[in-house]
This record gives sequence, C-alpha cells and structure tokens, in this order.
Amino acid sequence: MAGQQLLTYADLAAMPEDGLRRELLDGELLVSPSPRTRHQEVSWRLSLAVGNHLEASGGGRAFAAPLDVIFDDHTVLEPDLLFIADERSEIITEKNIQGVPSLVIEILSEARIDRVRKRDLYARFQVPEYWIVDPEADRIEVYRLGDGGYGKPEILEPGEVLSTPLLPGFEIDIAKLLRR
Repeated sequence: MAGQQLLTYADLAAMPEDGLRRELLDGELLVSPSPRTRHQEVSWRLSLAVGNHLEASGGGRAFAAPLDVIFDDHTVLEPDLLFIADERSEIITEKNIQGVPSLVIEILSEARIDRVRKRDLYARFQVPEYWIVDPEADRIEVYRLGDGGYGKPEILEPGEVLSTPLLPGFEIDIAKLLRR
C-alpha cells in the first residue's frame, strides 16, 4: 500500500449502494462478489442456531451480514455472523457496530483473506473468538484469544459438536451444519 492513500469509514460510506460487499482492511478497499448458495445455506443454518439459542437463553445479540463493524477509521469489516455479549452492548448503534464483537464468524470465501488477513486483524483488535467455517473442507476452525493472540485453531469436523463458553449451553452438530 506504499504510496496509496488509506481509505476511511467516511470514504466507504460515500460509496454507492450497489449491492457490492465492501470492506476496509487497514485502509485498503476489499470488494467481494455475492456469496455462493452453499455459503448462504451454511450461514442461514448457523444464524438460525445461534439466534434460537439467544432467544431461549439470552446473553447477547447476533447479527448477520451485511452490517459494518467499525474497528477503527481504516478497518471496517462485514463478518458473515457476529455475536455481541450483553456486557459489550454499548458498541451496538442503530447504523453499525462500533467496536469489538465477542465472536466473529466468517464462512470461508477467499482463504488468504479469511485465514490470514482477517484472522490477523481480529487478533490485533482482540476479538475473543473467531470461527472460520469451511463448507468445502467440511470443517470449522475455532480461534480463541490467548496472551499472544490466536494460537493454533481447534479443528472440528462432522461427528463433532461445537460449543463455546461465550454462549453457555450452545451446541451445534458439525455434520448437520455442513450437510449438503
């Protein structure tokens, strides 16, 4: 990005409403195409599972893309799904999320972006938990924040159940989530 001007949230907000997904990664514009049907199927199942759990148990709020999450003026992302625990609810505004969610979930679209650049950004901004759902490889990678950032992910595959301390009592069967 040497020599290029870093874009800001104001620049992003001034762009046309044309249905394209635009994000800022450290001031660099990332434009993504519309997700594929498999991506959307998995996203819907996961959103439904998290939403039903929150309806029954409370503890916070979940949101699905498209919704801007403003980490700073040069970093604005649209995670596929995010959860904000009640104790962080002050970051929720009518227009967007202004701060760090408790949990961010990306359904893998472009490996280099989701597994490297976004993972590094989420770690830098101290997102407590980050999931990468990989529908093509039939697995979920769970990153949990430690003293040195994210360590090695917990890998979950069909036959296993995903749970998280962020959502007490929540469990999702990986096989059912990723079924074709």
